Amino acid sequence: MAESESDSDFLKEFYIPAYIFNDETKFSDLRDVPEFPVLVFINSKSGGQLGGDLLNTYRSVLNEHQIFDVGEEAPDKVLRRVYTRLEKLKQEKDEFATKIHERLRIIVAGGDGTAGWLLGVVCDLKLPHPPPIATVPLGTGNNLPFSFGWGKKNPGTDRNSVLSFLEQVMKAKEMKIDNWHILMRMRAPKEGPCDPIPPLELPHSLHAFGRVSSTDELNMEGYHTFRGGFWNYFSMGMDAQVSYAFHSERKLHPEKFKNQLVNQSTYAKLGCTQGWFAASVFHPSSKNVAQLAKVKIMKKHGQWQDLHIPQSIRSIICLNLPSFSGGLNPWGTPSGRKKNERDLTAPYVDDGLLEVVGFRDAWHGLVLLAPKGHGTRLAQAHRIRFEFHKGAADHTYMRIDGEPWKQPLPKDDDAVVVEISHLGQVNMLATQKCRSKSVNDVSSSTSHHNGEEDDDFSDEDDSKAEPEFRKFGAADTFRIPDEIDISQLS
Repeated sequence: MAESESDSDFLKEFYIPAYIFNDETKFSDLRDVPEFPVLVFINSKSGGQLGGDLLNTYRSVLNEHQIFDVGEEAPDKVLRRVYTRLEKLKQEKDEFATKIHERLRIIVAGGDGTAGWLLGVVCDLKLPHPPPIATVPLGTGNNLPFSFGWGKKNPGTDRNSVLSFLEQVMKAKEMKIDNWHILMRMRAPKEGPCDPIPPLELPHSLHAFGRVSSTDELNMEGYHTFRGGFWNYFSMGMDAQVSYAFHSERKLHPEKFKNQLVNQSTYAKLGCTQGWFAASVFHPSSKNVAQLAKVKIMKKHGQWQDLHIPQSIRSIICLNLPSFSGGLNPWGTPSGRKKNERDLTAPYVDDGLLEVVGFRDAWHGLVLLAPKGHGTRLAQAHRIRFEFHKGAADHTYMRIDGEPWKQPLPKDDDAVVVEISHLGQVNMLATQKCRSKSVNDVSSSTSHHNGEEDDDFSDEDDSKAEPEFRKFGAADTFRIPDEIDISQLS
């Protein structure tokens, strides 16, 4: 199809010439620097055929050198190469390349797993001018794109759809988002409760790590440390078990999971068949969160406090964004009374705090569909620590940003420790439909004047302070290992 003059002028604002990527001869007509130069990363395995189709469309409207399939070349390698090249050109007093460096934006198309991977890479590289990131929803839940106004339905892949998305990128505003480091320590299992995927299959965002410090009491033979990062949530219990069943079924029968609506329908059926609508009958209280773990939290610049978990809670979510399970907001907006009585705030994405929410069963989860509905608000915290000791259950289920795993629990006097701490921030691109709120946004702090507060649902909470402090350290990288099959990312 012929390209109109108006389309051509529009696309020039995103186009990056080939010499930026290699040593080709510069063109003499490089006068106007694009206002919104973009690097586009696409998971061609996402969304059934959609990922591959979108890859082809972007390569047809922009320079193919600025479009990357994450299955062919990992984003960390691409960005290191591109930024090394830009720095070299900068040293050569290349003003065109310097402006590209300053204005660069990133588009990532895939599920939440792919988007989180890209965000982690940008954070890890500690770039002098970190590019803001726009996310194309190609997964099942698409919580990241939805939180920043990019929608949750899989997009069109034709030329007009791509041009429309680029127009949104042009108009988007920059917004900070917190990222979170997670550290897990355990004695590595060799057999047992992790079947049918032994010995232990962790999500792509967690990988093995060496010693944190020579004085660490868990630095002993047979103990392993895993670390990683997340942007949206960490969860444990009921919801993670349903997600794990979906994940396992998709691995066994990938041909059945190539349509977003079919995926969502299958997910809902699994929630029913696993008995979570009659949890008190099908799931013993020994697997409730309070029976499995001791939970401690730390407010900003404070001390560790014991977090009281009501006995009925079967699922706990540590939430960074106001979107969970395909767009639901488990935290809601606390009323003025609860803000005063319990020191709770709206769920800002850049305040260095996670919202900790609990659910009793699937019926409790359905309250999120009601106006002003929310889960049981447990706390807001800068750091969270879970300690698992020997009990009636030999395993539980955990999930990070949509990627679940079956976690073995101690059989003797050992402990499994999971600690979450604030790591830093990265820049996102947000549209006018953005649901996320910033502490620096005047409108977000006055939302209670617009009837968004909720007084209809009760919370249970009774935190008790205990002065204890322990620092685990922070991650240097969220890199996905080279041997990982990219097709297994959402």
